[in-house]
Amino acid sequence: MSDEIKSEMMSRRRAVSLLGLAAARAASLAGLGALGIAVPTTLLTVSDAEAQTAGMVRRQERRGARRERRETRREARRAGRETRRAVRRGTAPQ
Repeated sequence: MSDEIKSEMMSRRRAVSLLGLAAARAASLAGLGALGIAVPTTLLTVSDAEAQTAGMVRRQERRGARRERRETRREARRAGRETRRAVRRGTAPQ
């Protein structure tokens, strides 16, 4: 018996798959059936996963930058709307 034990990092996909299989197994043992169990989405997400390659790091940085730009644009639109509403109502600060 020369089985080798491989130590590898578990991916998010594999973790979610295993969690789903465990939930399905628990449901079948409890007699709930396949559709009788509801798992909160917070249990299905892996939030502490980190990028594993340089490409993934760059991608996450780009996504973060896009999110910041989007939030800035939204804030500017909200401020503009509030200013226009105040002008129409005659309550604009002078």
